[in-house]
Amino acid sequence: MAEEEAKGVEIMAGEEAKGLDYIPEIILKKRKNRDELAFIRKKQLELGNFGKKKQKKVSDIKRPEDFVLEFRAKEIDLIRMKQRVKRPKSSPPPVKSNLVFIIRIQGGKSDMHPKTKRILNNLQLRSTFTGVFARATDSLFQKLLKVQPYVTYGYPNDKSVKDLIYKKGYTIIEGNPVPLTDNNIIEQALGVHKIFGIEDLVNEIARVGDHFREVMRFLGPLKLNKPTAGVLNRKKQVFSEGGDTGNREDKINDLINKLN
Repeated sequence: MAEEEAKGVEIMAGEEAKGLDYIPEIILKKRKNRDELAFIRKKQLELGNFGKKKQKKVSDIKRPEDFVLEFRAKEIDLIRMKQRVKRPKSSPPPVKSNLVFIIRIQGGKSDMHPKTKRILNNLQLRSTFTGVFARATDSLFQKLLKVQPYVTYGYPNDKSVKDLIYKKGYTIIEGNPVPLTDNNIIEQALGVHKIFGIEDLVNEIARVGDHFREVMRFLGPLKLNKPTAGVLNRKKQVFSEGGDTGNREDKINDLINKLN
């Protein structure tokens, strides 16, 4: 009996020993490093910018003369704005459409007067290569004249309106941009104005309907693609003089096609 009990103890001990697999130390270290790396990566993503605080370079520190140059550039921007407005008005070209599409193509903050920046912000053109639709009015063209070195604009055709809305259209929900891929989003916001889907939205913009203002409040400014080399060369020259800024009339559709 004693021998049988001893054999049973040996078998149980062997089974217990067999159940605990041996894991090499190097594998355990790799697992630990992997888990630590995953934890660090998660924290980096939560903090943003990989958790590193951006260091200021010596070149980023402004000297007193830099502030003087910026101030002078802003004052020159204001003077030129006033000169553009006071110039003798030539007969304006006939308005071919009630709809205008405006694109911001310049964005220098250091040489921009606060009044210029305020007008661009009011037009929802807070960054370069953003575009907005607007109703063609005398007051709008007066604003565009003031910020002419920073924008180009013209009359979009129905195809351009449709392509822009389908590719770039979005609205803001709880502070986040949401693409217009679901007609329920449009219906919830604009259904009271009998705009139930993206086709109704495009039609309201293209014909500048009675609820055009409500549609513009619903839409966010369209974020266009940066132009490839050669699309925009002499940005601050007026388009009618071979440059890029100002009124392009129907030619705006060619630029939309390249930036959409």
